[in-house]
Amino acid sequence: TNREATTINIEDEDVKRQTKAPGFVHDAEDEYSGHSDDREELLSGQRKSAPFWTFEYYQKFFDIETHHVRERILGSLLPWPRKNFIQFYLRRNPDLYGPFWICTTLVFAVFISGNISNFMAGKYNPQFRKVTIAATMIFSYAWFVPLGLWGFLLWRNNKILNLVSYSFMEVVCVYGYSLSAYIPAVVLCIAPLEWLRWCIMVAAFGLSGSILVMTFWPALREDHPKVAMAMVSAIVLLDVVLAVVCKMYFFSRPGAPVAPPTSGLIKTNTSSS
Repeated sequence: TNREATTINIEDEDVKRQTKAPGFVHDAEDEYSGHSDDREELLSGQRKSAPFWTFEYYQKFFDIETHHVRERILGSLLPWPRKNFIQFYLRRNPDLYGPFWICTTLVFAVFISGNISNFMAGKYNPQFRKVTIAATMIFSYAWFVPLGLWGFLLWRNNKILNLVSYSFMEVVCVYGYSLSAYIPAVVLCIAPLEWLRWCIMVAAFGLSGSILVMTFWPALREDHPKVAMAMVSAIVLLDVVLAVVCKMYFFSRPGAPVAPPTSGLIKTNTSSS
């Protein structure tokens, strides 16, 4: 019995010696404490959020499933009066992935389609500075217009407490997805028919403007009627300006052919001789 007791004691000492090996207990305790701290922060809802000027703050807005982006694009192309875009599609989970790629795709679609239409009209002269102009115009519309609208809604919400409030990212997300109707429109504007181009841009504006009006009308209808109608008119007007500028600048009607400068030299030479 004494030998058995001694053997058991030796085995216990070996187990204790292994568990007290350098780095064994320390690493396990650190890992467990790290998981427990994360779990406590998640349960208490006190996890610190990154500042808005850091990349970590915007990283969560790019974490979205592909089928959600597809549903939001289809929802922007098929507006329905009873389906508010923010409440039905965003569900308090806005993203920047879809709006960013929609704006980027629209920039290159406008530039390439405009060059193709000029080539078909017989005046192909690629101007790569139009890429910068298209990017400035589209991204400014997709960021600064929502910023102004969100600031106005925030100001009116402080005056009238029962107004519906939207976050800045929700407003940006709605404006970004509303531009998806212009992508097939500018591609179809390659057709060399002026009246058809105008009809296409009007249809694209109708889809884009209806999404914006139906989404933000619940946040405006409780306000003073004149203020609400003025804001709706401003939303529609800015969308009209974007459509008209895209049509007139990138798909303008070809002008009269300009005579080459050498013809003037030939005439002067013949007259002098």
